[in-house]
Amino acid sequence: MIADSRDRPFHPAWWLPGAHLQTIVPNVCRLRRAPMLRRQSMTLPDGDFLFLDWGPDPGGPIVVLLHGLGGSSRSAYARVLMRALHESGFWACTMHFRGATGEPNRKLRSYHMGEGEDPAFVLSELRRRYNPRRLAAVGVSLGGSALLHSLAAADEGAAVDCAVAISVPFRPHQAEERLNRGWSRLYQRHILRQLRRMWQDKCRALARPDLAADLHRIRRFRDFDARITAPVHGYADADDYYDRASSVQVLRNIRVPTLLIHALNDPFMMPDSVPRPDELSPCVTLETHRAGGHAGFMENSGRSYLERRVPAYLLEQLQND
Repeated sequence: MIADSRDRPFHPAWWLPGAHLQTIVPNVCRLRRAPMLRRQSMTLPDGDFLFLDWGPDPGGPIVVLLHGLGGSSRSAYARVLMRALHESGFWACTMHFRGATGEPNRKLRSYHMGEGEDPAFVLSELRRRYNPRRLAAVGVSLGGSALLHSLAAADEGAAVDCAVAISVPFRPHQAEERLNRGWSRLYQRHILRQLRRMWQDKCRALARPDLAADLHRIRRFRDFDARITAPVHGYADADDYYDRASSVQVLRNIRVPTLLIHALNDPFMMPDSVPRPDELSPCVTLETHRAGGHAGFMENSGRSYLERRVPAYLLEQLQND
């Protein structure tokens, strides 16, 4: 289903014209503080681990936030969403993908756009531990893609009651192409610097310096994905990874209410990257906006549209269910 954004008005801040200011300023200069967080380690089925950062428990439904590539609970969008969810009565936590907190995980395996297994396990475990409490999930960028893969693989057995995915790179081939153009190359450079550092730390911890050789030569996501992401996670090459990790091909299989929030001027992808109506299941609603950048969506008030839209959608779905 395609949502008419006029029904849920978002008015981009007039003082942040263009995609890049809407992306950079909200994700760098957010002044609102997140709630105090409590870190919990969770052991995964293969013996590895990841961390959950929990906010205070106001007694409402649980919401799990999945961060983007190179992100964490300290990312600006995560702080804003965790605060907004808490103020709306949710017990929110950020699920860190393997190795995303700066502490290397035990295995070479990390995370990627098609990584639905770890979110599925975490959500199922939380459902088991806290049933009959209601459970929802929110994914941002890569985290949104991983969440969509998790929901699609579960079909009607998904652990969550509803979900939101924000600024998802639906078509990885196009996203990789876009990030090699113009000013968007700066985002690629910044994130690659974080990924190289994370991979070097992991190889050092696992006593595998051979796997970190010549990382400084990697200048594009495609090179990183061909050298590391694809072989480590069972893909033949970068193209195979981009093909199989595309979330567009799995949207028809999602069976829980899911909202996709996307800006047509997102500098991480092409304007025509958004899914077509025939690529959506009846449970998936696509909400597009002419502006908003990548996970920005700053309004004239100086606050993010996501702060009110995400909790409102989750509350609506959980109350109507």
